[in-house]
Amino acid sequence: MVYSTSGKSRLELANDVVTGLAILTWSFILYFAFTQGIQRILFTVIFLGSVTLVYLGNELIEAYEDGDKLGLLGLTLSAIITAVTTVYLIMNYRELLRVRVGTAYGYEYAIAIAFFLVILYLSYRAYGITFLAVIVGVILYGLYGNFAPGILRHAGFSVERMMSIMVLDFQGVYGSISRIIATWVALFLLYAGLMRGFGAFDLIMRIGLRSANYVRSGVALSAVTSSIIIGSITGSQAANTAITGSFTIPLMKETGMKGETAGGIESVASTGGQIMPPIMGAAAFVMASLLGITYLDVILAGLIPAMVFYGSVTIAVHYKGIGQLQGKKKKIDVESQFDEQMSQRDFIIQCFRFGIPFVILIYILGYLQYTVLTAALYTIITMMLTGFGFPLVQTAFEGGSLGSEFVSLLGDAANGFREGAMILAPIAIIIAAINGVVDVFTASGIPGILSLALLDLSGGVMLNAVLLAMAISIILGMGMPTVAAYVIVAALIAPALIQQFFVPDLAAHFFVLYAAILSGLTPPIAIAVVVATGIADSNFWRTAHEALKISAPIYILPFAFIYNPELVVGGFGTETFFSGLIALLGALGISHGLNYYGKFFHESPFVKWPTKTVFFVLGVLAMVYPDTTIRLGCVAVILGLMAIQLQKPIRQRLTQRAATDSVRTTED
Repeated sequence: MVYSTSGKSRLELANDVVTGLAILTWSFILYFAFTQGIQRILFTVIFLGSVTLVYLGNELIEAYEDGDKLGLLGLTLSAIITAVTTVYLIMNYRELLRVRVGTAYGYEYAIAIAFFLVILYLSYRAYGITFLAVIVGVILYGLYGNFAPGILRHAGFSVERMMSIMVLDFQGVYGSISRIIATWVALFLLYAGLMRGFGAFDLIMRIGLRSANYVRSGVALSAVTSSIIIGSITGSQAANTAITGSFTIPLMKETGMKGETAGGIESVASTGGQIMPPIMGAAAFVMASLLGITYLDVILAGLIPAMVFYGSVTIAVHYKGIGQLQGKKKKIDVESQFDEQMSQRDFIIQCFRFGIPFVILIYILGYLQYTVLTAALYTIITMMLTGFGFPLVQTAFEGGSLGSEFVSLLGDAANGFREGAMILAPIAIIIAAINGVVDVFTASGIPGILSLALLDLSGGVMLNAVLLAMAISIILGMGMPTVAAYVIVAALIAPALIQQFFVPDLAAHFFVLYAAILSGLTPPIAIAVVVATGIADSNFWRTAHEALKISAPIYILPFAFIYNPELVVGGFGTETFFSGLIALLGALGISHGLNYYGKFFHESPFVKWPTKTVFFVLGVLAMVYPDTTIRLGCVAVILGLMAIQLQKPIRQRLTQRAATDSVRTTED
């Protein structure tokens, strides 16, 4: 292909170069997965440098298109510094790691400073000023800890010591969590990219919309299901809200739903996707590594809480859908919502095409219990085989051009590789920054200090401690993708609960994971709500209010892990299932009290609001209270009240249905 000097051709060439870099990066990662012939630290150095350069290439193209000259300058310098730093560290790897540990030449400190500034700059571009302020604050604390008040005071680090921690000792930005991202998480994000490139996300949306024609609350429930599935894979509340919300929110509004409700539903579903097995927004892999347990143990622990979440949100969204769409619901023409038509036969073929790799993933991880890296590798191979194989076989049977189809599929795969890199790169960069933050905190003794401070502030009362821990976790998780949010709270908050209040390890880690994720729904940051509000063209505070009502049980669920740890500890046994069922019924009570669209015994607010409060309080007690007898009693009262309340509406619907059937019979 001959490129002219026109701007459009230059952009096309630049896009091809970035796509090529993404393919080369993934080829290197796949090579490591096959051979594991490179030391993990060295692999992480090459990995971070490569994905950062791919990300910079994409950002440069966008800056060029936007006419952002300052951005072009900053990104170009960042690309040069990243390339120089990565090459230098590779060439001097053994000497820095084994000979000159803790010492370096002056120019090496300069290189380290420049590279860390690049990480800060890219973190700012990806996640904004709030996150940058947190990192800068930690760096200043590390440098000038001798001026900190009270128990926070430490001797302070020199600039040289700080740069050794951050870069030159292969900790900091290249530390243990970055290595987990490089060796465990990366290939799952390639899987997500390939799914999107080959069209799996469209299939998931079609499945959701088809199911919408068979339930009263219609497209609202389909939005929940599809967003949860996709959200579990993407690992970012904001990204998932943008991906699925751009489709589901306008569709919900089209069927008659208010914009703030549609935005609230989508933001909750996208947030909930981060806790759904088997991927859990990639946090499951990090948790398994930090706790020294198998990935399967983490997934089994997460099943019951995920069911409680899905059940409570489903009933809340069902109520919202029925309440706002009464008399408005219309049958959805699924195919009219997509650019390309899909027959029933093609739909089934696509389900097998994308379902087989997912089944392989579950089989290898759950049954064979291979390593995460091996499972991810086999899943990618299967995805490539089915991604290419099914369309080629179908084209051959239909007598089409195999050559044209193969070229088209190569383009889809290339887009998938690039998409995977674009999902991976911001996560890898922010994890590099957070890894450095955690190492500074560790070197200054902050985790131990926080444990003592939490014990002191709570007065030794566990309820006070977990309330404080939840508030801190929500604040620390604001604006971050799932893995990054979990890493920082797992390092700073979980140890305090474990060491000072003897909370089981898994329960403490699930507590902080859920709390950190809830930052996406908690004002004033509420990043998932912000994105949904922009798509829905709604008021932020009203949208956040709707999201909080729908997601209320999820705010209570972390406390259930503390007071009823059998929900996540001890495997998938009878006790766990029974406790989970009680928690689910309690969550349904909360959702019913906050979201039911009908009358609460009487229209008077003096009856309605006390009744709603009773449902909420009983639901909280059923989920959290540590005595099983009291929990069962609360569930019994919830179910009794619901039966009395819903008796008349059900009887009215049955009477109306009988009358409708009678009319139809007469007409026939």
